[in-house]
Amino acid sequence: MAKNTNKKIKELKAEKPSKITNEELNQVQSVINNINRAQLEIGSFESKKHNLLHHVATLQEKLSEMQVGFEKTYGTSDIDIQDGTINHKKDVKTD
Repeated sequence: MAKNTNKKIKELKAEKPSKITNEELNQVQSVINNINRAQLEIGSFESKKHNLLHHVATLQEKLSEMQVGFEKTYGTSDIDIQDGTINHKKDVKTD
């Protein structure tokens, strides 16, 4: 009878469990691991993005330098990049 009394007392006190189940623990660990992996990948992508943006900026500087050279050599930097035709500005005459 004492055993039943302890059980009843615990039920009345609503004793709370001290741990989650192993299945729940495995599930939460899996979700957290997946979040961590995804965040690591995002960091990797951001690093690649940064490097690519730097590369694009370098290429844009190179293009600007080339355009300045075309201006000096040909009087314009308006070049058809498909066939290399120089598009000279037509002289506009005013009356």
